[in-house]
Amino acid sequence: MRLTWACRLLPAVFVLALVAPIHGQSFGFPWWRDAQFQKDLSLTTEQTSRIDGVFQSAIPNLRHKKEELDQQEAELSRLIAVNADELVVTRQVDKVEAIRGSMNKMRTLMLLHMRQLLNPDQVIRLNKLHDQWEKDHGKPPRGDNTV
Repeated sequence: MRLTWACRLLPAVFVLALVAPIHGQSFGFPWWRDAQFQKDLSLTTEQTSRIDGVFQSAIPNLRHKKEELDQQEAELSRLIAVNADELVVTRQVDKVEAIRGSMNKMRTLMLLHMRQLLNPDQVIRLNKLHDQWEKDHGKPPRGDNTV
């Protein structure tokens, strides 16, 4: 049986949609609950429910890690304020960054799991909505990177 070019291209497009950089999912609000997003993406009730389930299962762990991060950052600030030994400060920085890295990993995996509940066309539309959202609202803040 001879495959048409479209049949051969479709799996590649699907794989690219899954491994492409994850964007188009972080709007700063639960986009899957928004009626206009549901309409624009043609989300089914089941998809909306499953996406919300992914979010609800991830959020307690993310909140816990955020509290832990805040505590460890406060300790780091205290150590810097008292001019603690560099080795002690370095160890605290390592703790802070390990927690931050863990949070980022958890968030990225949450977004990936949400994205996996969409079909390839919905992923494309979500990415377009996200691009438009960023144009209209600016990119969401990603922390203070000033020196």
